[in-house]
Amino acid sequence: MSYELCDKVRELEPYQPITGDYRIRLDANESFFSMPEQIRKEIKEIVDSVDFNRYPDTVAEELIEAFANFYGIAPENVTATNGSDEVLYLIASALLEKNSTVIVAEPDFSMYNFYSFLAENRIISCEKNELLNINVDSLIKTVNDNNADMVIFSNPCNPTSTGITAAQVRRLVTSVSALVVLDEAYMDFWDESIIREAAQYDNLILLKTASKAVGAAALRLGFAVCNKTITTALRAVKSPYNVNTLSQRVGACIFRHKELLRERCSAIRENIRTLYKELLKLNERYSLSFDIPEPRTNFVFVRTRLAKDIFEYLLSKGIAVRYFGAAGALRITTGSSEENKELMTALEGYIIEKYLSENR
Repeated sequence: MSYELCDKVRELEPYQPITGDYRIRLDANESFFSMPEQIRKEIKEIVDSVDFNRYPDTVAEELIEAFANFYGIAPENVTATNGSDEVLYLIASALLEKNSTVIVAEPDFSMYNFYSFLAENRIISCEKNELLNINVDSLIKTVNDNNADMVIFSNPCNPTSTGITAAQVRRLVTSVSALVVLDEAYMDFWDESIIREAAQYDNLILLKTASKAVGAAALRLGFAVCNKTITTALRAVKSPYNVNTLSQRVGACIFRHKELLRERCSAIRENIRTLYKELLKLNERYSLSFDIPEPRTNFVFVRTRLAKDIFEYLLSKGIAVRYFGAAGALRITTGSSEENKELMTALEGYIIEKYLSENR
């Protein structure tokens, strides 16, 4: 007799991000800012002071304090995790029983489905409208009609860049008895957050990350904000030492630089607005029929029948963006002003070299 993997993982393939040496990386929704020299100096001092033979702080108190102070919330309502992926799996596997019903809004972040699948939950999709927005009434009805245990969605949405207002989120949370998991990973780029009121609801977990606006993707830091009851449960089911000491202390250091983070977030917002406008101009100039929702994030989502060709052409020019084959779309993260200019030059190059020549 030989061991065989169980059915649910037997056919799974490891996650495969774009790999290769590309000059411009606009595929992963990262910040185009690196850490300035002053923060790098502080990080080096942190590294020198770490006791590597000791386990991390199990609560990540210093990190949580800095995060909470940055967003103006109470530290006792925050759980720190090893990236948002850890808390997503914890919620699906520990806060829900096997065969629980989970509602997802489609299209949305694919990992919501993945972790619910691993936890052996029943997944029901609620399709978004033609403008890629959540129909709140339809989502509420789907949750209640199916007596769902949980509903999960990102706001603003990855990958569509669209979102619903804070008022709409409040209506959803108060209209269902299910656990609502609200992923605000990209809300730093919009102004519809409910993070400061998250702890007042008995059925809400709000997720945040340090990988986008904060520009610390390398640290793998995620955060769950919720009432004390759910916070106690999350802290109980996570691994005791889930966030390593370096990530804790470096993350706390970065969050304490409030003005720098806010200035950089404003710059990213400005760059995505400019990129969006430039894409609209290109679309109009060449009658390309691009469908581009107004972005509420640090990326644009472009639906076009040319998506695959553009994706491959950009790679050939050393520019990586994200291609969604099933949706016929590209997700393009804003880069620096210089990187965005190179992107637009390459896009126009594609139109002249490929698209126009083949459609004459």
